[in-house]
Amino acid sequence: MPPASRAQPSEPVLAGRRLRKGQAHRIVFANEKGGTGKSTTAVHVAVALSYLGARVASIDLDPRQRTMHRYIENRLTTLERRGLTLPTPDCEVFRGNSTADLLGMIRRLEASCDFLIIDNPGRDDPYARIAVEQADTLVTPMNDSFVDFDLIGQVDAETFKVKKLSFFAELIWEARMQRSRMTIEQQRPEMDWIVVRNRTGHVEARNQARLHKALSEMAKRVGFRVTQGLSERVIYRELFPSGLTLLDKGHLGELGTSHLVARQELRALVKALSLPAFDREQGELEMA
Repeated sequence: MPPASRAQPSEPVLAGRRLRKGQAHRIVFANEKGGTGKSTTAVHVAVALSYLGARVASIDLDPRQRTMHRYIENRLTTLERRGLTLPTPDCEVFRGNSTADLLGMIRRLEASCDFLIIDNPGRDDPYARIAVEQADTLVTPMNDSFVDFDLIGQVDAETFKVKKLSFFAELIWEARMQRSRMTIEQQRPEMDWIVVRNRTGHVEARNQARLHKALSEMAKRVGFRVTQGLSERVIYRELFPSGLTLLDKGHLGELGTSHLVARQELRALVKALSLPAFDREQGELEMA
């Protein structure tokens, strides 16, 4: 188990930082469990940053499912069909055969962008581990359930106190140790690990309280931050075929109150990531 004294505080470690010239900020979405809203969250954050005027590139590390790449592909098709121009991140699928291939792809894409987003597959994967080591900001979406919490740590069945770290949490700890050398050699920032609680609206209050307590305990031990993510809303699934997002105001028809609330959720999530400032063109993230 990682020594508690070396765990990072659950506060933003990148607040007030600006991007170094020629060095993109790497945001990696990683969770070895599927169905947590990982790719949906990655796409919406990528589009949100594009709306802010950032140059955004992304890598889909799952060449079979390629959910993020398909989303962006659908978006480009819709824009062409409707004759629209909307902020859209670049996205490529990694199809290499070695660590060198992945690192080369990262260097190539980040040479011309402000943020590089990597969407890891929902499973243990050697390239996913490399991506985690490369993360400046590591985002782990999870559903609000102890089934998903088990990915990070195990709790006592009676008291719900954390008993031990999971394999995934230990993997992240080891990645941080590897990264500490990169921080010095390549002048990269300290890794900021954020656990994002998705689909909280469908969890009863007592279970939410137990999860909150367990996550708070684990956050102190391992050194991650916890923030609210995206609720379970049909709109996210309905938008996939068109590639549009809740940010594409004026192109979605009439939106109900719940959709407007969802925009506010996304706005709060992007703010909570506490990403570095960047020299941007005129851009806006209109949520109202």
